[in-house]
Amino acid sequence: MEPPSGPASRRHVPWNRLLLAVSLLTFRTPPTTAQLTVETVPPLAAEGLDVLLLAHNVTKNPLGYAWYRGERVDNAQLIASYRVDNNATTNGSVYSRRETLYPNGTLLIQNVAQKDTGSYTLLVTKKDLQTERQIGHLHVHPVLPSPVITSNNSNPREHEDTVVLTCGSETQNTSYMWWIKSQSLPKSMRLELSEDKRTLTVVTVTRNDTGPYVCEARNPVSVSRSDPFTLDVLWRENSRALSVGAITGIVIGVLLVLTPLAVLGCFIFLHRGNWPPASTSGRGPSGSSVSQASLPDARAPAPIYQLSELIRPNTDVYCHISHKADVGP
Repeated sequence: MEPPSGPASRRHVPWNRLLLAVSLLTFRTPPTTAQLTVETVPPLAAEGLDVLLLAHNVTKNPLGYAWYRGERVDNAQLIASYRVDNNATTNGSVYSRRETLYPNGTLLIQNVAQKDTGSYTLLVTKKDLQTERQIGHLHVHPVLPSPVITSNNSNPREHEDTVVLTCGSETQNTSYMWWIKSQSLPKSMRLELSEDKRTLTVVTVTRNDTGPYVCEARNPVSVSRSDPFTLDVLWRENSRALSVGAITGIVIGVLLVLTPLAVLGCFIFLHRGNWPPASTSGRGPSGSSVSQASLPDARAPAPIYQLSELIRPNTDVYCHISHKADVGP
């Protein structure tokens, strides 16, 4: 009798595990070689600065280096080359006396300008005469001066003129911002910005649009703001002048008020000279005499005289005055 056999699961290993073990035993990681790279320091350069094109992961004990302007290895675009064994540097056709090539393959460019923007190619020659190359890029931006705001209309008229304000001169890779009265631009149908935001249009200006306005120019290496700019808006004291008809109506109304007052004043003035009226009683030369009590300024009683004769010609005195009576108190 044969001995009982054990479970099948105990007598063999699953195929998936076996394949995994074999793959782990046969797997071998090939050696990796670091790739040549070029780093621009700083990555965004301002005009007038010095820039380094750093060479990283350069092969050990190379024969030499060479830097070219552009993305091709072209002797017509050679900046400089360096030979390690004799420590000799040879300048190329596009050398500008601002470049320095170091023994480690790094290239220094001094006092960079916008014309230096572009690609640069590093060529490394190995001992086996094999070559390796890598491309670096340089971006040079101008340092922005303070922009000056200009206007197409120096004396706009209120409710009539539209003003276009411009922020400085146009430069590449520059963004613009505006402020009015030290605040960002409010949302208004009368304020319009151009696509690049360099120009601001104020439609149908009012006296509230005088400003001051300030604009800002910004690029990757600098930020600059303008001086405040104020609009000289011309406006009338009254937005609508009075018509001729309105002025005529006002004059007629004033005359209608003043005329009755003038007539009333004349009437009072004329009647004050004869007030109160004189009263007559008694006898006089024509059978009447003046009553002293009726006068406004009555004085002490005085004798009453009767003229017996008229004044004679060419004389200054009466001919005869007859005393009739003395009026007692």
